[in-house]
Amino acid sequence: MIDSRWAKLAAWASKPLCAALAAGCCTIGFASGAQAEPPIEPKVVAGIEHLGQQGGELTTLIRRTKDVRLLYVYGYARLVGYTQDLSLEPDILKEIEIEDGRIFTFHLREGHKWSDGHPFTAEDFRFFWEDVANDPKLRPSGPPVQMLVDGQPPTVEVLDELTIRYSWSQANPYFVPALAAASTMFIYRPAHYLKQFHEAYVDAAALDKLVADDNARDWAQLFGRRDTINKWTNPDLPTLQPWMQTTAMPTERFIAVRNPYFHRVDEAGTQLPYLDRVILEVVDKKLIPIKTGGGETDLQARGLFFKDVTFLKENEEQSGLETKLWRIARGAHLALYPNLNANDAVWRDLFRDLRFRKALSYGIDRDEISNYLFFGLATPANNTVLEDSPVYDPSLANACLDGGLDEANALLDEIGLTERNDDGLRLLPDGRPAQFIVETAGEDTEQVDVLELISFKWRQLGIEIQTRPSEREALRNRMFSGEALMTIWGGHDNGVPTANMPPEDFAPTKQIHAQWPKWGQYFETKGQAGEAPDMAEAEQLMTLFGAWQNANGADEQAEIWSKMLQLYASQCYTLGTVGNVLQPVSVRQGLMNVPNDVVFNWEPHGQLGIYRPDTFWWNN
Repeated sequence: MIDSRWAKLAAWASKPLCAALAAGCCTIGFASGAQAEPPIEPKVVAGIEHLGQQGGELTTLIRRTKDVRLLYVYGYARLVGYTQDLSLEPDILKEIEIEDGRIFTFHLREGHKWSDGHPFTAEDFRFFWEDVANDPKLRPSGPPVQMLVDGQPPTVEVLDELTIRYSWSQANPYFVPALAAASTMFIYRPAHYLKQFHEAYVDAAALDKLVADDNARDWAQLFGRRDTINKWTNPDLPTLQPWMQTTAMPTERFIAVRNPYFHRVDEAGTQLPYLDRVILEVVDKKLIPIKTGGGETDLQARGLFFKDVTFLKENEEQSGLETKLWRIARGAHLALYPNLNANDAVWRDLFRDLRFRKALSYGIDRDEISNYLFFGLATPANNTVLEDSPVYDPSLANACLDGGLDEANALLDEIGLTERNDDGLRLLPDGRPAQFIVETAGEDTEQVDVLELISFKWRQLGIEIQTRPSEREALRNRMFSGEALMTIWGGHDNGVPTANMPPEDFAPTKQIHAQWPKWGQYFETKGQAGEAPDMAEAEQLMTLFGAWQNANGADEQAEIWSKMLQLYASQCYTLGTVGNVLQPVSVRQGLMNVPNDVVFNWEPHGQLGIYRPDTFWWNN
């Protein structure tokens, strides 16, 4: 009879390596061979619930190769970062000094190094500012908009190897929040690596050869293919994140290994991250719930939806995963965005009519959506801030929600859309029937299900909609160009803002805002592209946004937030559906420090990032 210990060993040996490690059977170091070396002055992470040990690996599933960027989102290493209570504190930086809200002095950590062992210094900031942000061949539109105050850039001074200062003539209150965001503003680069692809540092003949060998259009394209700090598609690019990407494209399996020079340690002095490797496997989005239920992942939120909860719960014993439910803190779980910059002049004029936007909003049965899709647990939401936010006002809760079908029909009659065709559809001013397409990214069935319910109600108003799914990039291009009339997307990412966070989601400040992409592009490009806002209320929102930038203290910031939220909500610029939807997060048993009842959000939480996955570890 075979000894049971040998039987267990044989069973373990038959497992794939990642499964064996996930089970905690052994610890293997996966760093590049460099000796672990945190900075002389590391960031000591206090308050870790369970101090851990290094080792093992974690697998998670992603829907597309672009989602490899989650490595920096979940890594959540920022110059300045948010704590779980949304206060700001230095992270990569040792210290930040702020004078009058306009002078920012950064102090770096002594001995901090990039993942390849090269020192991280003020030169990396200078290089980005002088040779990237202000090089017209690399950045035709100039520095990031968050680094401009009234269109003026800062004065940037390198005070010494570990100290750099940014100074504006006026306060710049959205500079630091931009550094802490999930989609962070990177204002540094590994200069020692990227200089070899920059015309200012390379002999012309040698650079021409590099361009030719890379089949690049010119040196700027060559440089751009290497400078993927926010995309993570270049494994040769050094990083400051807890794990460094090692896999070249194209691939369906990304492997990230421990950064031996990561700057954080726990209170016992153990260098983070605890996990040796993080593996991101690209799978068909439809298979993510099935593979999660089958135990083919260790930590999964991406690609799971509320409708999957029953299946995941039923398979917990088989999968070895516990499914937690976190609160999604978007302004609305899903919202519809009428394009105020649409190319079709007739529809554009209707979308710009507040009465028409109200009629569409009144025609959405939000209780029906909650009952059919979310077991009645979701609540009506108009895509504004939530009760958890300190800038919340109860008067915002029902803006654009208080009407019904009768009032919606009356508003449409008031506009003049009184004529109907034989199918009962209202006729537009040019005689066309009131039919249009709502475009989706086609990434989940929730959007289609919600649109089906809305379509039935809007048909009673004499308006017919159809849905058209497309790839995310194609959808964005149609939206940006004005071809898309209306899109459905998640609500405002950050439903729990504080007064010192920029109110940029409530003013036309970004091209990605589907309700006014051309106005947002105009702001982002400083007038070089897009269109200037030409509606009084939108112009007023921009004025208030400018006033927030120059506000004197938190009280004044909060007052401006209140005015913007009131104005924005009264205009029904977006059509919220429901909120307070729960996000399933499946966690393998034995993975420590994953919280239970918290908020799941993109901005500013970085979904999992704010909960510091570098502190997760296997206790088996």
